[in-house]
Amino acid sequence: MAILNIKRQTGVALITVMLVVAIAVVLATKLSTALMFQIQRTDNLNSNQQAYWYAMGAEAFAKSVLTLSFKEKDDKAVTNLGQPWASGETSFPVDLGTISGEITDMHACFNLNSLINKNQNNDTGDTPPGENPDADEPPDEDDKTENNKPPGKTGSSGRVIENKAKVAFIELVNLLNIDGIGSFEAESMAEALIDWLDEDSSIASAGGAEDNDYAAKEYPYLAANSLLASVNELRLIEHFTPQVIFALQDFVCVIPNSDVHKININTIDEENIELLQALLGGIGASEAEEILSERGEEGFKNISEFTSLPAAKSLKDFGQFKQQFVVDSEYFKLTTKTSFNDSYFSMNSIMKINKDETISVVNRSVGVN
Repeated sequence: MAILNIKRQTGVALITVMLVVAIAVVLATKLSTALMFQIQRTDNLNSNQQAYWYAMGAEAFAKSVLTLSFKEKDDKAVTNLGQPWASGETSFPVDLGTISGEITDMHACFNLNSLINKNQNNDTGDTPPGENPDADEPPDEDDKTENNKPPGKTGSSGRVIENKAKVAFIELVNLLNIDGIGSFEAESMAEALIDWLDEDSSIASAGGAEDNDYAAKEYPYLAANSLLASVNELRLIEHFTPQVIFALQDFVCVIPNSDVHKININTIDEENIELLQALLGGIGASEAEEILSERGEEGFKNISEFTSLPAAKSLKDFGQFKQQFVVDSEYFKLTTKTSFNDSYFSMNSIMKINKDETISVVNRSVGVN
């Protein structure tokens, strides 16, 4: 009996030891897995942080490129596509990754916030009252004719276009030939966007939408009643479908905290000819191409060179539409894409050229758009 008891105790001890070893192995495996996860997580964070700092380095480099572009040019009041900043997307190899960036002119696209611009007849932006950036340029003959016309008879059609940005936006939507979208739908979009941007909660016109319209949705919300911060906000606004937003994305932009409506005739992309057509009241593509062909590689030296073109002056209501155009730019967008050790980072930086020729970053956003 004693021998049997000893064998039983030995068996129990062996089982206990095996259980302890099994538990220890499980714990060790879990600790090892957790440690490996933490190491990988830390490595990923470090890689992502390095990619971020590469993007910040690209932003600093873009500032120097813009500074060089505007310090070296002969005429500091002219921005064109022949300057260093407009060299397109540029890539640089770095250790374990790459940096690519592209600078684009924010005045070569339609600023959606401009639909509520109250000063479109003489939009001088930050110019102090009484100062005219073109004061040294003599008025062209078209300007003289305009000034001699009686009130209410401005332009060849006799109509007064109060909100040129709204007219241009509607024309742009029409020119893009989006399936199922006509003039009525385009006007409704413009009116809904104006209601989203303005500070009140009253519907401005029949196609508009305010708090009551958005509060009645399945997932209710309220109108922003403030300027857009991103083009992506269009997804929240009445009448704007994904199809419409996709069609508009190459032609529109948002300048944060600014309703400026200044389009640089020198930097409009020839591939986006519809934008120029829309800004000039929906003119034909051939007429718009003829105007762009006249600007040359260095663009127009001043706005009078553009407004005095025979191809432009013959356009209907050009006397009013020309007020939307400038030949210099103050807002630029840097699109940066970086990679480091299989981590990727994208950032958009909007930069402003200040009057003292310094450059300030007014907005940063993470992501492709």
